[in-house]
Amino acid sequence: MARVLTAVAGAAMAGAALAVGYFSKFLNPVPAVRSFSASQSLHQVADPVWNLSRLNHVAIAVPDLKKSTAFYQNILGAQVSEVVPLPEHGVSVVFVNLGNTKMELLHPLGNDSPIAGFLQKNKAGGMHHICIEVDNINAVMMDLKKKKIRILSEEVKIGAHGKPVIFLHPKDCGGVLIELEQA
Repeated sequence: MARVLTAVAGAAMAGAALAVGYFSKFLNPVPAVRSFSASQSLHQVADPVWNLSRLNHVAIAVPDLKKSTAFYQNILGAQVSEVVPLPEHGVSVVFVNLGNTKMELLHPLGNDSPIAGFLQKNKAGGMHHICIEVDNINAVMMDLKKKKIRILSEEVKIGAHGKPVIFLHPKDCGGVLIELEQA
């Protein structure tokens, strides 16, 4: 009887060891896919002369602006704007009002549009950038330059909402293109 119990206990321990060995890959932390730029310190904090505010919009690049607009308006019942051409940015946009924020549907306006290049890589479209409001865009620009965060233009530009904006390089922002807009 003792032999049987020893054999059963041994088999149970072997099975447990096998299970632990099998599941151990799930116990190890998964490495991050994207990381922040090595030039940026994780201990830096925003300069007290400016503040980050609310999410203004999420921008979605779309290959067919008319079809995408109809989907949000007719299928999901959202309020949508008219098409707004923005030749200075190389895009046409439609704003989808979500109550607490907006979505911005982006479509290339001409072959030199940055959205045309994005859609060549992402045929079905997809998320292009997020826009967050700030209270002092000029202070933000100076502060981020000091912190070695790359800004995609030398100067503040006027964005789709008629307000000053800057775009931050995705490689310095965890792989996300971030637009900061004056509130």
